[in-house]
Amino acid sequence: MAETQQLSASLEDYIETIYHIITEKQVARGKDISARLSVSGASVTEALRALSRRGLINYAPYEVITLTDEGRLVAEDVIHRHNSLKQFFTDVLAIEEALAEEGACKIEHTAPPEIINRMVEFIKFLEVCPRGGDELINGFASFCQRGGTTANCANCISQCMDGNNPSTRNE
Repeated sequence: MAETQQLSASLEDYIETIYHIITEKQVARGKDISARLSVSGASVTEALRALSRRGLINYAPYEVITLTDEGRLVAEDVIHRHNSLKQFFTDVLAIEEALAEEGACKIEHTAPPEIINRMVEFIKFLEVCPRGGDELINGFASFCQRGGTTANCANCISQCMDGNNPSTRNE
């Protein structure tokens, strides 16, 4: 989405926050945004003006804040990137949730959509591939926790080649 590429990381954080507040309360107020992001009212006002100039929010001083249709799409894109990264970090890389959340917050603003979409496709592939699936993903998590594998990798590979992999038996 071209508009998303023009927003700074800070403005993406604001629009994402506005989206979440509106989801919870139907509308957002400057004080809600300030509290959620732990920033000053002046910072919120500056960001709201910038988002309004871009046509992403409906904003007037001391009034409630709502998203425009374009603003909703931009916010949903930022949230999709965030959630996809976090899922990849937790489900595939076996990163603990708090660290995955922190990493997703940082990377969501800079990773090109093509990379994030490929990560999502990789997760889908791992979930359905008879050579991988949950067994492979869980095996990697175990590998990270233990610093090595407990299984005989050569035996596992030969079972895959012979079609005796437990993840392929139901097919």
